[in-house]
Amino acid sequence: MHIAYTMAPGRGDTDLILFQLAQRLIEAGLTPCGTVQINTERSDGRKCDMDVQVLPQGPVIRISQSLGKASRGCRLDPDALEQSVSLTEAALSKGADFLIVNKFGKHEAEGRGFRAAIATALEQEIPVLVGLNQLNKDAFLEFVGGIGCALEPDVDCLQAWAMNLQSGDERSARTAA
Repeated sequence: MHIAYTMAPGRGDTDLILFQLAQRLIEAGLTPCGTVQINTERSDGRKCDMDVQVLPQGPVIRISQSLGKASRGCRLDPDALEQSVSLTEAALSKGADFLIVNKFGKHEAEGRGFRAAIATALEQEIPVLVGLNQLNKDAFLEFVGGIGCALEPDVDCLQAWAMNLQSGDERSARTAA
């Protein structure tokens, strides 16, 4: 079983890194499934719009809700998240080389979201890479039972890990970690 996570320090940096990784894997002829997040800044001063692209060639789904300028609540649209989960599970059932989950967030920490897709991928021995933030790190580590490997938030490092796993070179994959 191979599951790894990465955490970049800047706002939106993990999203960008995972997006770039997915593009590189596709260009290398591999089939990642899952989601990568695309953030779009708004000109009206509100927080960015959040979309996910379902991999490998799936739709782009808006996962953020516009709650108004003064709102402070969670902007995540749970129905849109579950739509992206469903599409990911369908893609996973068709076969994939990797599962990329843009974020192990609050829904996953509470037992929902991409948890079942992650478990399915691991059961099928498909490597999993998860974007993570400090807020949900403990819940993630508990979920994976200590088998999660931390990877540097660097596209080259992540690509080396993925390619080494794909080629069956587990020792080099651990070194890349």
